[in-house]
Amino acid sequence: MAKLQSGNGVQWKDSRSQRGTVESLAEHENSSLGSDSELNGFANTEIQTDKYGFIGGAQQSTGEHDNIPPDVLRQREAKWLDMLTSWDKWMAKKHKKVKLRCQKGIPPSLRGRAWLYLSGGKVKKEQNQGKFQELDSQPGDPKWLDVIEKDLHRQFPFHEMFVARGGHGQQDLFRVLKAYTLHRPEEGYCQAQAPIAAVLLMHMPAEDAFWGLVQICEKYLPGYYSAGLEAIQLDGEILFALLKRVSPVAHRHLKKYKIDPILYMTEWFMCAFSRTLPWVSVLRMWDMFFCEGVKIIFRVGLVLLKCMLGSQEKLKACQGQYETMELLRSIEPRYMQEAFLVQEVIELAVSERDIEKEHLSQLRRWKETHGELHCKSPPRMHGAKAIMAAEPPSRQDLKQNPTIVVEVPQTSESKMEKGKKAKSKVEKKTDTKNTSPPLNPYLLPSDPALQSDNLAPSESQHLQEDTPPQGSNQSLSSSEHDTYL
Repeated sequence: MAKLQSGNGVQWKDSRSQRGTVESLAEHENSSLGSDSELNGFANTEIQTDKYGFIGGAQQSTGEHDNIPPDVLRQREAKWLDMLTSWDKWMAKKHKKVKLRCQKGIPPSLRGRAWLYLSGGKVKKEQNQGKFQELDSQPGDPKWLDVIEKDLHRQFPFHEMFVARGGHGQQDLFRVLKAYTLHRPEEGYCQAQAPIAAVLLMHMPAEDAFWGLVQICEKYLPGYYSAGLEAIQLDGEILFALLKRVSPVAHRHLKKYKIDPILYMTEWFMCAFSRTLPWVSVLRMWDMFFCEGVKIIFRVGLVLLKCMLGSQEKLKACQGQYETMELLRSIEPRYMQEAFLVQEVIELAVSERDIEKEHLSQLRRWKETHGELHCKSPPRMHGAKAIMAAEPPSRQDLKQNPTIVVEVPQTSESKMEKGKKAKSKVEKKTDTKNTSPPLNPYLLPSDPALQSDNLAPSESQHLQEDTPPQGSNQSLSSSEHDTYL
């Protein structure tokens, strides 16, 4: 990366500007990973898709370290379903438990819904019903539409959802980004918003992804995507100041060679590490990020800098600015591995208070050297609890609505069964005697429902509360519970 002398202040490492013009995007379009020649190559080879949808590329998972036992996954799903049913109570009284479960990893089948609840996107959506459809139906500003369209094929070109030009993934991505430019016309579109929106679309429908993007841009990372990128530059200085405490060796080295934080942390922070880490690590970081806020992004950056530049032995190989930047562009895989990185991030003692204290200090310095900020951003919200406290939702806002409704056509057998049920209801009404309910002939002796029928009420309740889900090694299906597919 190198500093841009005019305009927004920074550039990508491949020389595409973060908020570039149509001309600057067109100049580099042919070098994009998502070119037609590369995509067409997939048709001639056998495609191996990992469980996250990647058919190749650096972020394709080998599946070696990210397999959770089915029974553990089933129990976690049941716990998250319980939390989502009473979300306001859990956030008010058991937030530490929610935080711990986010650190353990949100079950894949519920990740999209959990992100929407954590971010407050669910509440925003319910309070602005029809808003996305209204924005989606509008033509949009041609100035931004052209830039967005040129960026579509650059977002995760090795993911099956975005691999096809004009496919449903790219169409939804276009809709979400266009809607945001209409929602915030003064802010418009920034290239770093595209990967953020793409990650959300991998886990939820377009409307939900739009409100998730709104919350990230307005609550979690306010000012990051505004003209001038002042907020990201401030956070770069905050990161550098915190590094002095976390790893003095790395801090001295970067200072010695005058390596500006904006050179190495821009893509990390603006894309929330979605283009940097292995995919399973991205998902774990995002689980914690939605719960705890931007401090997770700071912690990840600090851990990577400490691991790569934190000892004299490691610095022997990078005696210069160029060598140091090359090292930070190719971080060793062991430091990005899920188990290692998650543990390091959890253990690193950098709090919201530390970040806010340093923010005030850097803001004073900025005003002394640059004057007042041109872009007045709203205050940053440090995670789900702060967002909910700032805008308390109603129970109706948190009510879960089915996203998939399947109507099963009636067959002649089902109609006959329906007639029998109606007939049995008539017989029950005419029967004045107290009779015990008939046993269900389809229950097996090992069925928990049958066992609970033979227990006293208190014993049955105890069994339901304390017994973990048993009997199936499969994850909860979308037919049993409302999940995003």
